[in-house]
Amino acid sequence: MKALRNISLVLAILFVLTAGTATAEVITNEKIPYNGWVWVACANGGRGETVRLTGDLHALFQVTFDEGGGRHVASHFQPMGITGRGELTGDKYQAAGVTRDERNFQPAAYPVEYTYVNHFWIIGPGPGNNFLVHETYHITVNANGEVTAQIDNFWGECK
Repeated sequence: MKALRNISLVLAILFVLTAGTATAEVITNEKIPYNGWVWVACANGGRGETVRLTGDLHALFQVTFDEGGGRHVASHFQPMGITGRGELTGDKYQAAGVTRDERNFQPAAYPVEYTYVNHFWIIGPGPGNNFLVHETYHITVNANGEVTAQIDNFWGECK
């Protein structure tokens, strides 16, 4: 999921570099093909297995430029029909969840506010085959470049 964070960061930078200071809003709504592998530690009777996932990601990018020159960038990703099969068991899995981030900043670099929330679920058959990941990250940097708030709450579990 860090790849999604990196993709949204690159897109945000591109929007910022090409934007003027007038009030404007840019929205991009995309369907992105996904093909990847994920390790599900709780699958296969607790022995784990690799699951190949394919399908589409719904991606929404929103950029707003306010009258004060501020930039507000948001991205939203969610699986749309992403499914997979366990490499060893052949069990069917379904991807679910949402990944969202928001950035608020000024052209002069500070202040900056960034929030990233990721709920990532790989749902398998029966009990004990569901892999759940959650991360919330937030940082606030004031106009002097000082970090005034920062949190990184990450957990993963099998259910």
